Amino acid sequence: MSQEGSASGAAARESSAKLPVTWRARFRGASPLSRIGTFRSTAPRVLIVDDDVPLRSLLRATLAPDDFDVREAGSADQALDVIGSWRPDLLLLDVNLPGLDGLSLCADLMRKGCEAAVILLTGEQVSETTARLAGAKAVARKPFSPLDLLALIDRVIEKGEFVTGQSVAEEGQLLVYARDFASIARAERHHRRLLQDAYRQTAIALADAVDVRDRGTGLHAQRVQRYALGLVAAVDSTLLGDPSLEYGFLLHDIGKIGVADHILMKPGPLTRDEESLVREHPVVGARILRDVALLQGCGLGVVRHHHERWDGAGYPDGLSGEQIPLAARIFAVADTLDAMTSDRPYRSALRWFDAVDEIVAQRGRQFDPTIVDAFTSDEPALRAVYEELSLVA
Repeated sequence: MSQEGSASGAAARESSAKLPVTWRARFRGASPLSRIGTFRSTAPRVLIVDDDVPLRSLLRATLAPDDFDVREAGSADQALDVIGSWRPDLLLLDVNLPGLDGLSLCADLMRKGCEAAVILLTGEQVSETTARLAGAKAVARKPFSPLDLLALIDRVIEKGEFVTGQSVAEEGQLLVYARDFASIARAERHHRRLLQDAYRQTAIALADAVDVRDRGTGLHAQRVQRYALGLVAAVDSTLLGDPSLEYGFLLHDIGKIGVADHILMKPGPLTRDEESLVREHPVVGARILRDVALLQGCGLGVVRHHHERWDGAGYPDGLSGEQIPLAARIFAVADTLDAMTSDRPYRSALRWFDAVDEIVAQRGRQFDPTIVDAFTSDEPALRAVYEELSLVA
């Protein structure tokens, strides 16, 4: 959050929208709190004192319940009643209160030894000298931006210095809030995209590391993911709405990290015991990823069941036909296609059309007939992916 939030409305809203640190996390640390001395390690207590009920509602919405413990008062008398039984850490105090005004209440509280920091809320000109003499720590000019207000609170808490906020414009408070929330929404969408890209790149890197160990190249996972996504679109595009799917496609072989190198890279046939170890990798992979939120959905089923066969002769669970999750049935075709068209330690790659013929020959045996039909229809697009990534390799 920008530390200059009170100095410039537009600039503060833009930088503050990043919101990199939650208030709860901020208040767990001892260092910032020691500057004021009255704030607790739990959520700070904030008392909103304003006779404008809608504004109090907006302020309560601004101070999220996970980050602040908030109470309200509509007058000085009500505020004193609350303070008598509930000691606040921070007061957001309107200057123009009915009865005793906010400046007088602030001064009275300071004389009585109240340790709460006070931020005055006002639509009028209140000089810094007047606010300081009353004992306030900051002044927020109405209409204020919620992000500017949070920045103001931040500076009061972090530095304990006097801060004068500036009104963002001569416009209604609701409009100011609406603009700030729109800015926050844009920032959250942007950060969500960045986070999703980071997850995706991490998954790709992990999948590539497994592939380099197994195949000597890091492109298998990316090729097979592209094949599988193309087939999903052709067979049942509704599956594309499951965000776990692409991660299941990428990380389908993650369980191979539990298989020894001399078995994975063996140039000849595997012994029965070695083959048994290799056949455990879908179970191991599903166990590794079972608590990963990104895999909760069809993706985890792909990891466990991508070696099942339509005729029931696959592994690890010997499922057959439609017992096998649809995404895993689709992926089985994509995975086999890439396996056959890639060099392996025990054989050279097949030509593309020979691999296509082999998949068609396994229609109704190894593979779901419906998916093989979609595969043959979509074969030119899949071949384009193969040629594109072969050039990269």
